[in-house]
Order: sequence, then C-alpha cells, then structure tokens
Amino acid sequence: MDEQISVPDSRQTEEERVEARSSVFKKELGLRDLIFTQIVFVVGTSWVGTAAKLGPSQTVYWLLAISLFYLPVAAVVIYLNRIMPLEGGLYQWAKFGFNDFAGFMVAWNLWLLGIVVMAGTGLVVATNISYAIGPSAAWMPTSKAFVSILNGALIGTLILVTIRGLGALLLLATYAALVALPFFARLHGALPQYRPVEWVMPTTSLFSLNIFSKMALGALSGFEYVAILAGETRAPARNIGRSVLLAAPIIALMFILGTSSVMAYVQLKDIDLIGPVPQVLSLGFRDFGLGSTIASIAILMLLGRQIALLSIYFTGNTRLPMVAGWDHILPIWFTRLEPRRKTPVNSILFVGIVTLAFAIASQIGVGAQEAFQLIDNAAGIFYAIAYLVLFAIPICGSKHLARRAPLWLRLSAAAGFLVTLLYVVLTIFPIVDVQSRFSFAAKIIIVTVVANLIGALIFAQGERRRRRLAPD
Repeated sequence: MDEQISVPDSRQTEEERVEARSSVFKKELGLRDLIFTQIVFVVGTSWVGTAAKLGPSQTVYWLLAISLFYLPVAAVVIYLNRIMPLEGGLYQWAKFGFNDFAGFMVAWNLWLLGIVVMAGTGLVVATNISYAIGPSAAWMPTSKAFVSILNGALIGTLILVTIRGLGALLLLATYAALVALPFFARLHGALPQYRPVEWVMPTTSLFSLNIFSKMALGALSGFEYVAILAGETRAPARNIGRSVLLAAPIIALMFILGTSSVMAYVQLKDIDLIGPVPQVLSLGFRDFGLGSTIASIAILMLLGRQIALLSIYFTGNTRLPMVAGWDHILPIWFTRLEPRRKTPVNSILFVGIVTLAFAIASQIGVGAQEAFQLIDNAAGIFYAIAYLVLFAIPICGSKHLARRAPLWLRLSAAAGFLVTLLYVVLTIFPIVDVQSRFSFAAKIIIVTVVANLIGALIFAQGERRRRRLAPD
C-alpha cells in the first residue's frame, strides 16, 4: 500500500483554483481526439532522417525508444496529472515535487527550448523552399545571408501578427505522402526493391547510442502537452491512459515506415538532416510526370506546418517573461501591454530579439548541417533538463507529494531518466561531419551552462525583489 503523507496547504489551494477554472470547460474531447492529438504533438519530420543513419536496425531502435522513453513519459505524466491536476503542468509538478527554484529552472529551460527551436526555423524553411523549387535553389540553405534575412522576416512577421493555420492536417497529409511514396514507386517499377520493415538486431556503438537517444528524447517527447487537455476531456483518468496504448503503435509505425522511405531513396552519407522529408519527396516524385509539382505542393504544405509550429512556440514564449514580471521575478517592464490589443508588447520584442540573436550566432563559422545540429542539440539539452526533473519527481520527490509513487512507476521513471541522461552525455558528439569536434562540443557545453547560470541569477534576483516588495 502506498505511503500516505499530508498535502501542503498551498497545493490544496492550487488544486481548488484549477478545478474551479476547469469546471467552465466543456468536456468535448474523447478517446479519438486524444489519439489524434498525441500523433500530431509527437510525430515530427526531421527524426526519420536521423534514424535512417542506423540502417536496417532502425526498427528495433524505434521500438526500444518507445518502450524505454515514450511509455515512461506517458506513465509519469498521467500519474502526476492525476494526483496534481495543476495549471502549469510540469512547472507546478517540479515546484511541489521539489521547490520553487526547481520549478523556475524547468520553466526557464522550456523557454530556452522554444527560443532555440525558433532560431532554427529559418534554416528549416530555407531547406524546404530549396527542395520545393528544385536544383536552382540549392544555394538557399547554405547562404548565411539568405537564412539570416529569412529568420528576420519570419520573426518580424510573428512580432506583428499571430499566424494560425491547419498545421496538424498539413503534417499528416505530408507524412502520408512520404509513407505511400515507396509503395507507389515499387508498384510502378520505379523502385527495384523495398522492405518497409526489417528485423535486424542492432550493434551497440557510441554512434548508434547517440542516434538512439536522439530518437527517444527528440522524436518521442511532447506527451506532457497532452495532459494540458485533461480539463476538457471526458473521463480523463481512463481515456488518456487508453489513448497512449492505442496511439503508441500508430506512432511507432509512422516513424518506422517514414524512416524506411528515407532509406529507400537516400544513401546514408547523403541524408539531409535538416529536411529529410522534402529531400525524399523531391527525389521520389521526380520520375512521375507531374510528380515534381506534387512534391513541391507537399513540401510547401510541410512548410506551412513549420510556420504554424513557429507561431505556437513564439506565442507561448512571449508569455513567460510577462508572467515572470507579474511575479516580480523579472522587472515590471515585461508586463506592459499594448493598449488596444492587450498583448505583452515588450515581452514580444524581447523574445524576438533574443531568438534572432540565437539564429545568427548559430551560423557563425559553420556549415548548414553543422549549424542545424548545434541548434538541435542545444534545444535537446534544454528539454532534457526539464525531463530529468520530470522523471526525478516520482523517484525522489515523493516526500513532497500526496502519496509515494508505486514501485512500477519509479522503475519506469528510472528507465526514462537514464535514457534522458544518455542523451545529455552523448549530444556533445556530432552525428555529421563538422569542422572541429572540440569546438562543436564546447559551444553546446558553454551555451547550456551559461544559459542556466543566467536563469539561476534571474531567480535569485527575483527572490530578492519579491522579498523587498512583500510588505506592499
């Protein structure tokens, strides 16, 4: 029987407040909606290129990644969401599982994740456009000036207007084209042979473990966002758990077949890690008459999804400095609202400038593929720090919770913690050719350490500011 301990009064107050706010939501989301949401949140497009570098053993590695990371994430999130249904999710869980500092650093690293992901969007968009236009546009991703201008245009647009699109449908339509392409080509004799699923036992090496950790943390993260919808879900305790069991095989099949499509058309050394899906579509449809037009349309659909995703990150990231200003962790300057639209104008400008600075800095002295790996790996470490805290809560943070986590959950969390730690250790090693492995590792380490030191200093200054203002 689980060990029962008292619930802190502050947490009870938070739960009551969240329950009161959640009561106004219509319980419209059913099992099918949750399955669809998981697929859209989790399945990305760049990871099929990363996984393809493992060759035929990618099938086994995908299944291992789902078993040792995705399912543990789902189990921990479902458990914490059930015992602490708090607005703010992981931030609140870390705060009550450990302390205010842990909660802030989780939020800080998730904010940095959004900044770095947005910083890499210009490079991704440039790559997609180049594949949509054709060989004449191959210069675009390699031109630092063009990528910088594109980043500036994208971020400037997002500062002025919120972009809303059909990102989910665009993703699924493009992914369907990717998966169906080799079957279609094989049927018409354009592809000599194609084995969509191969059972090859993997060989363990530093390189394969590096790829595996990226497949786990990079490709299969994001489930914690699904728990945000619990207040709008019919029978959330039952349906969210059932949706995991039904969505996991679909997600696995999409990743395995998507990776197989990349392997069918591109040699391992030539895989474009920035845009593997546009690369395959442009190669696969090339010999089918109107195929180039179809490929261009599909690539542009994927481009629309990337911009929609950028909008989501940007909107969310501009709110954190504003909320931190409300709590006096940041200066009150960040809380200023635009008089007519009531948007946090100073916070928006700040996030835009920081994102653009990250985007430009990532390109200094490196090629396109190395720049993308630097951005991607730095983002992954920020996300990994938040996940390490998430997995640690049921393992060693239980003394602050309402009940001690069951043994099976602690073992599952330990598996997820170890996979995440593996990613943190190995991510300083590049999986593409770089100008200097030492420089590559040093940039990631310095950015990670300095960024988190800044976060710690901001928290300390904020605590002093709050204590000074407490009498008021």
